[in-house]
Order: sequence, then C-alpha cells, then structure tokens
Amino acid sequence: MINDLLTYINSETIYLVANWGVIPFWLLLIFFPNNSTTNFFAQSIIVPLLLAIAYAYLAYNLYLEENIFDGFELYKGLDGLYSMFSNEILLLIFWLHFLAISLFAGAWMVRDARRYFIPKVITIPSLVLTYFSGPVGIVIYWFLRIFFAKKISFND
Repeated sequence: MINDLLTYINSETIYLVANWGVIPFWLLLIFFPNNSTTNFFAQSIIVPLLLAIAYAYLAYNLYLEENIFDGFELYKGLDGLYSMFSNEILLLIFWLHFLAISLFAGAWMVRDARRYFIPKVITIPSLVLTYFSGPVGIVIYWFLRIFFAKKISFND
C-alpha cells in the first residue's frame, strides 16, 4: 500500500498540490483576515510545515539519486542559477520555498494590519501582490503601514 502511495508522490503531483493547495489559505487571508478559521489555518505553522515536509522529501530523494551539491550552483552567477534550475527537483524545492515564505509574509501582514487597525480593503492589494511577486507586495504594504502606524520602523 505504501509503495502504491509513493508512485503518486512525484514532482508533478507535489507541484500541483502545493500550487493549488496554498490558494485557499491566501483567499482566507484576503477575504476573511480576522476569522478564527483564518487564524487557525492560514496564520499558523500548518501550511509552512506541510510545505517543509514536501521540501524535505524532495531534498532527500535528490540526495539518494545524486550528490545534492553537484547541481547547487546558486553562487556561481546567473549561468549557475540557470543551470541549477534546469534540475526539476531543485526548481520545485525553491518553488516550495517561495510559497512558504510568501504565505508566511502574508500572514504577518494580516496580523500586523490588525495591530495597526489598517482596513482590510487597504491590505488586499498588498496581499495579492505578495502572492504573485513576494517582496513587491511586502514593500507596498510597508509604505501603507507607515501611514497607519504613524511611524517608520525597519525592524518590526
């Protein structure tokens, strides 16, 4: 039975489940940021933990197949990065990394907006931008936050 299950757990399945699986949590953050369901699911460690499990599973399988450091050329310039991302598993590992970090940032933004009484309608564009482009949404939220918090802080 476990071997049957493992035949369905491949890179493509993990990609599809992770990619589509984060969308309900983003929708909770965007439309129901102060709901208890959102607090439990989207603002907890649950989703990053599930993404981390997939990340670890892929990294372990990559380790079993080859030396994991052979394809790790992150610091060898853009050509090295391009070469590294030509490996499907490494590309997926970094995509899971992006999904987890951006969702974590979105959850922080919702909690922070609650703290400074920032209206939901103001945070929605930042959340959508964070989902699609990560740092751009965070920076836009930070600028909006300055107005509502009435202070500039680089380390909150």
